[in-house]
Amino acid sequence: MSFDWSEYLKLAQDLTGQAVGSASQEAKQRAAISRAYYAAFCKGRNYLRDVDKLLVPSGGRAHQYVREQFKKNTDRFRKRIGYNLDRLRSDRNKADYDDDVTTLEMTASADLALAERIFFILEKL
Repeated sequence: MSFDWSEYLKLAQDLTGQAVGSASQEAKQRAAISRAYYAAFCKGRNYLRDVDKLLVPSGGRAHQYVREQFKKNTDRFRKRIGYNLDRLRSDRNKADYDDDVTTLEMTASADLALAERIFFILEKL
């Protein structure tokens, strides 16, 4: 069944304390996938900017730049960050744009774990 996009509005209302009713579990899982990607992306972006002192492009170009900077590195942990960001980005695009997403619960759980792993690796670098 196609996602009812009005559920995102309910979720937004819920998050701001303006909820009339509770958002669906599907809306929450989709939002979790999206936020997991952005959390990991921004953490990686800021690492490249603040620690590696790279000039990260602004706007939409930053996404590919950040992933590629990690993937092209010779360090296997940095490479893993880049490939994990690829997967998170792909899942985020599906959650944010596709009417039908299969295995949503499993994807949300896996993506949260991937984002946590990226945070962990960045803290150890």
